[in-house]
Amino acid sequence: MKKLFFILLLLSAVPLAAQKKITFKSGDGLEVTADLYVTNPENSPFIILFHQAKWSRGEYQEIAPKLNKMGFNCMAVDQRSGEEINGVVNETYNRAVEKGLATSYIDALGDMHAAIDYVKAKYKNAGSLIIWGSSYSSALVLHIASERKDISGVLAFSPGEYFEDQGKSKDWITQSAKKITVPTFITSAKLEKKQWWDIAAQIPEQNRAYFLPTKLGKHGSRSLWSKFSDSGEYWEAVKGFLGLFQ
Repeated sequence: MKKLFFILLLLSAVPLAAQKKITFKSGDGLEVTADLYVTNPENSPFIILFHQAKWSRGEYQEIAPKLNKMGFNCMAVDQRSGEEINGVVNETYNRAVEKGLATSYIDALGDMHAAIDYVKAKYKNAGSLIIWGSSYSSALVLHIASERKDISGVLAFSPGEYFEDQGKSKDWITQSAKKITVPTFITSAKLEKKQWWDIAAQIPEQNRAYFLPTKLGKHGSRSLWSKFSDSGEYWEAVKGFLGLFQ
């Protein structure tokens, strides 16, 4: 009985074995926390995962290991605009608050650029570099892809024009989308289509893919969590898009 318990304990630990917490500096010196999920060869494609508002890197506890099994290495990042999800506290947010730094959506942009720079420096031989965002960060990954030339692809879960009250124009992301030249996947809950349809329309057709669920669906990357009955169809759409990089 004890032997069986020990074996089960080891098996339960397997999914977590590849997860490693690290930190790196953002542009203003703030320490950013992230979880690495690196289980594949160094030259494998790499996905950087950014969470939604008031959450943390814990949004991807279930998602990242599945991406590993598909052949992708991953890093889930705590941006300073967030708090907690799935029992995982956003450490970057806590440090920012302690230092009296602003934590609005737009303030997270520097952390996201720093995450990309970290992966580029640490995993020089990685294949395609893909950025993935959820809610506010999905809009920001679209903006980042419009500016940087070292991005291979984008996944945006529930993007929108979230930044007008933070000093940006009401069509900031829509205008950014015009400059995206890499494959881009957009999805959301069914009723959220109106929030991003005009944004998607600006991306050249050959680089644009989108998915809407048959049911109501969910906001952000949590649409892929297995506890939701329609997560399977989201996964099928994601797998189809990520096949471009395998």
